[in-house]
Amino acid sequence: MKISAYLAHLSQPGVTELVLTCGERPMALVGGEPIPFGNDTLTEDGLVSALFALGGSRYIDSLAKTPASWTARAEPVGTVSISAKKVAAILEIRLCLLRATKRTDDEPASSSPRDVTGAKAPPAPASSTPSGEPRRAPQQAAPPQGPLGAHARPKEERAEPLSSSRMDPRPAQKPEAREARRDPRLESDLPPAGGATYPRKEPKSEPQPIPVIGGERKEPKSEPQPMPPATMAETRPHVPSPPPQPRVQMPPLHEPRAEPRPAVRMDPMPEPRIDPRPAPRAPMISESIQEATMRSSGGPPRPPELESLLRVAVETHASDLHLVNGRPPLYRIAFELVPKGEPLSDALVDKIVLSCVPARQRQTLDVDGSVDFALDDPATGRFRVNVSKQRTGFKISLRVIPRNVPTLASLSLPQGIAQATQHHQGLIVVTGPTGHGKTTTLAAIVDLINSDRAHHVITVEDPIEFVHPRKKAIMSQREVGTDTASFLSALKGSLREDPDVIVVGELRDVETVRMAVAASETGHLVLGTMNTPNAAKAIERLIDLFPPSDQAQIRMTLAGGLRLVVGQRLVPSVDRKSLHAAAELLPGSTSLWALIRDNRTFQIPSLQQRGKALGIVRLDESLADLVREGKVSLEVAKEVAEAPQELEAMFTQKPVEAKKPEGLLGSLFGRKG
Repeated sequence: MKISAYLAHLSQPGVTELVLTCGERPMALVGGEPIPFGNDTLTEDGLVSALFALGGSRYIDSLAKTPASWTARAEPVGTVSISAKKVAAILEIRLCLLRATKRTDDEPASSSPRDVTGAKAPPAPASSTPSGEPRRAPQQAAPPQGPLGAHARPKEERAEPLSSSRMDPRPAQKPEAREARRDPRLESDLPPAGGATYPRKEPKSEPQPIPVIGGERKEPKSEPQPMPPATMAETRPHVPSPPPQPRVQMPPLHEPRAEPRPAVRMDPMPEPRIDPRPAPRAPMISESIQEATMRSSGGPPRPPELESLLRVAVETHASDLHLVNGRPPLYRIAFELVPKGEPLSDALVDKIVLSCVPARQRQTLDVDGSVDFALDDPATGRFRVNVSKQRTGFKISLRVIPRNVPTLASLSLPQGIAQATQHHQGLIVVTGPTGHGKTTTLAAIVDLINSDRAHHVITVEDPIEFVHPRKKAIMSQREVGTDTASFLSALKGSLREDPDVIVVGELRDVETVRMAVAASETGHLVLGTMNTPNAAKAIERLIDLFPPSDQAQIRMTLAGGLRLVVGQRLVPSVDRKSLHAAAELLPGSTSLWALIRDNRTFQIPSLQQRGKALGIVRLDESLADLVREGKVSLEVAKEVAEAPQELEAMFTQKPVEAKKPEGLLGSLFGRKG
């Protein structure tokens, strides 16, 4: 893209501004209305090259946050005012030609600029000064170079009103001479120098030539009906005021336009006529996207390819779907990424992003480069979506969420989890690695409370994944970013909403954990999730989040308020087409609370081995049950087990070898004889 070819259009009659937007044809503003010219669609690389050519290289990296404006000298058109911005990852450049000239003290006010038709006004005759000396002939003023004429001068170049210490020796200027310097169509845009308001003449009703840009023709508009305005004579300090001026009429600013007269064609070549009615203003790309996403349908229509991809993910029992330009869709089935279909084009991935990302999160995507939200498709189900930027463009990750909330029985989870929901206060934590079904287990616990008890349940999630139907309980589901600013602010507000159960999507920072533990002490049952490998590590993580000065207090709180810790792992089935949950339970008991209070959490694994009577369920025991039922192979179970040798001994009757001490003691005690 050669920017010089576009700048040449600024010198055409009637053109006030050029608008260059990525993804659209170049536009020229004629009379405030956009007219496209040229057949090429602008690209971001071309616009970036134009910015470099116009001297805006230092603004390119910061355009997404702060728009930039500057001026540059562009031959042969002159000085150009440039403004650039980047909204919703779309670059836009506006170019306006500065035609103002600076008047010097030696130049008389009656210098002959061009009028609105482009002709020069006749120069004023030379006169003599009051002292009798001949006056120098006035210098010819440079013709105006912009759509705003002589009044479009920068602020610092406008003439200041004269004070008593600086009097103008020149005689008062005649109204006819002042009229030659003004464009009657633009009197209301900028005030004249000195703050005075000059009388205006009604523009002549001569047919204007039709501006032609890029092969397209724009019909002229008829002159609107005039209305009489208030006028004021120009005054200056210590200078006699000119005689009162007659009242003149000026065109109204906001009056409906009359029907246009037949256009006068200047080009004898036969060309198709366009609609004489005023064309609607062409919206910018960023505006059209934001307006489309605010429709009742939730945004632009989703491409049919997206619905097909989501349907395949549901039918193949995939947990996740990844969409990246240049690669086929990737389905995560039993922890394995399986490609299916043809590679995705850049245009399709961008179209999916524009149709899915909510309008309220577009700015977050531009600034942070990543957003999370939920997508509800009536035909396929509900999905948790993450859209992020990467080297080649956008990347979309979709997590499949069942439309129906599962139960503990359907997930084959121990019944000890259901018993923990009988407590009226305390803390229940579901832990495990990322992507191992913590949110699904938490939703099953909430559904159990929703079905059996008339409680008020408040959930705080980012975003809302499972939508709980109306049952016996009152469900108040709040989404971070939409219904509340953060987990912390939602927890603070929930204590005044008379809740019975508070569900926190993730216990991720010290302030959120502090509020959750405080709520569990004040008569509320609090449920949350954490990303830790097992139940024992979850308790240590809860304590280590706090500074050393507060750890003694949090141990005392957990020693009486911790009700249950659920550790969960998902294991692939024998056919590698589905997943099964293996869970460990660490219920609150006197023995567990004593270890927490005395800072002996390192002894929790030994308590798990001998605490079956306390309701403790070890992870290896759940894995052994899955192997016995034929759902999981022994080799896969050993990869997840905490003690693989002990798990293998349960099925092969092979004795477990005791580990020999390492180092010097091992060499001493390992000798024979």
